[in-house]
Amino acid sequence: MSNLQSPVGSPFTAASTAAEVVEGIDLAGKTAIVTGGHSGIGLETVRALAGAGARVIVPARDPARAALALAGIARTEVDALDLTQAASVAAFAARVVASGSAIDMLINSAGIMAAPLSRDADGHEGQFATNHLGHFRLTLGLWPALRRAGEARVVSVSSRGHQIAGIDFDDVDFTRRPYDKWVAYGQSKTANALFAMGLDARGKDACIRAFSLHPGQVLTGLARHLSAEEIAGFDTNDSEGQPRVDPDKGMKTVEQAAAMSLWCATSPLLAGLGGVYCEDSDIVEINTAEAGRKGVAPWAADASFAERLWTMSEAMTGLSLN
Repeated sequence: MSNLQSPVGSPFTAASTAAEVVEGIDLAGKTAIVTGGHSGIGLETVRALAGAGARVIVPARDPARAALALAGIARTEVDALDLTQAASVAAFAARVVASGSAIDMLINSAGIMAAPLSRDADGHEGQFATNHLGHFRLTLGLWPALRRAGEARVVSVSSRGHQIAGIDFDDVDFTRRPYDKWVAYGQSKTANALFAMGLDARGKDACIRAFSLHPGQVLTGLARHLSAEEIAGFDTNDSEGQPRVDPDKGMKTVEQAAAMSLWCATSPLLAGLGGVYCEDSDIVEINTAEAGRKGVAPWAADASFAERLWTMSEAMTGLSLN
């Protein structure tokens, strides 16, 4: 289990916004890639990065739709990428590397939640394939561009949902156990946290540091697979049907939720650190209490599990950093 999960005394709080987190930080000359950057939390992340002077590349399955969403945001550009298609991921990464660009920040923000059972071309369960394997392929493909930056950060957007389930290494694809969309989601979000641990262990000597995070509870397009009854169960709206905002209880605006990615990608307080899970603009401690509470579950902060996931991911994708 990680012993690095100690808060660093961030001056920001659960209510801080993305714009507040990057205020005074000059990202001119820096390049970021944000998956899922054309909607929801990802879009606010892009807006704040560009506002601080960064060039931001937003890969998307539907580039035309993404371009419409990003219209008017300076220094942004769109490219084609489907995280569920290995060839698409490889082609996008190859274009970036061939361009000679250095990637200073890679924010893996795209994802799906509680989706019906689906499988990628290799038969891997859809949430694990999209949320983890797609970003595993992307990060390894972009490795030369990340090294080119001299110092780079890779940020994986996990969720407090990781507390639902660890990784079933014997049946990650639900071929023998009944499919449960929430267990599958929790497993994929645990994978995001463990990926950051495994990546940081391999990248720190090259000054490539990795972080994972819970952005907060906010109703976005991520909930598109949920029924009205399921959404109501999250208590996200008040009696008048308006979004409930209570950052200290985890209920945030999109701007507040996006602060987490920005803090992990830019905060000087994280210099020399990596492989940690963060919430509310700080590193958080291990949560050994009931699920749904602030903190990272022990199974998502275990270095041996991170190594096991890395080995399995290499086997599933045929990719490695060697």
